[in-house]
Amino acid sequence: MMRIQQLQYLEKIVESGSINEAAKALFLSQPSLSNAIKELEQEMDLQLLVRQKSGVSLTNEGREFMIYARQILDQVKLMEAKYKQHTVRKQAFSVSAQHYAFVVHAFVDLIKQVDAEEYQFTLRETETQNILEDVMSFKSSLGILYLNKFNRQVLTKLFKEKKLKFTPLFKAKPHVFVCRDNPLAQKSSVKLRDLEDYPYLSYEQGQENSFYFAEEILSTLNRKMHIKVSDRATIFNLMVGLNGYTISSGIISSELNDDKIIAIPLEVDDMMTLGYLMPQQVEPSPITRQYLDLLRANIRGYGFEILEDKEKEK
Repeated sequence: MMRIQQLQYLEKIVESGSINEAAKALFLSQPSLSNAIKELEQEMDLQLLVRQKSGVSLTNEGREFMIYARQILDQVKLMEAKYKQHTVRKQAFSVSAQHYAFVVHAFVDLIKQVDAEEYQFTLRETETQNILEDVMSFKSSLGILYLNKFNRQVLTKLFKEKKLKFTPLFKAKPHVFVCRDNPLAQKSSVKLRDLEDYPYLSYEQGQENSFYFAEEILSTLNRKMHIKVSDRATIFNLMVGLNGYTISSGIISSELNDDKIIAIPLEVDDMMTLGYLMPQQVEPSPITRQYLDLLRANIRGYGFEILEDKEKEK
């Protein structure tokens, strides 16, 4: 008979991407852990994992199985929290996102509110393809990214193939981010031609370097000077050091960026719809709901209207 412990083992393997690493984390021998999963596969008459030299990953049937397994494990954690008050329960939560200040602020607020003696939280500011893979493989509870008229059709098709659901949070007019000393900072808005003499900064997208995966709109335009970076600190340093610019949602945090960076409206006929990804048919856990509430509160704090609120008003 299937045991909750087997589901916990499977969850740890999926998180680790390796039976060997999962066995170490669970203080089990690798053969013992492998046998437990094989027994589960035999009982369910499913192949849950693809085993390769580089590690393990879920099969298509395994991903669907994991949807139901996660719901069971969430219920177990709720029961333990209610009836095992004397035991220490480690809270776990992870989110994968493009580089947005409101994501970081909500993450900080969540940790401040966590009522647990132990926790393990992860925030991955990462490439767009990784966000999809992290959510699909349950490495992250949520993925946060944007859609616009250029990438919407391609990404929506990928969401469907990977059995992911995109929920819009808010719409934003594209803005140019520059440092306060940049000559463009004196403008109330900028046109594309105003940007031609400044280095364009964008986040690299790794092997999946498709224009559709770019974090910045208008990624297909030809730029005289183009610098790709991998992290938020570097892109802001280059804005200050080289008078570079990037294009994003307009939400910028003086707390995170020492008030050196400002956002200027970009005069283009486009909008960004920012939202979150989750696996289809999966209900958010209590900790995920808590984070989403904080995310919405942060977005409202920047003066944006939550699209879900507008739907409720109808």
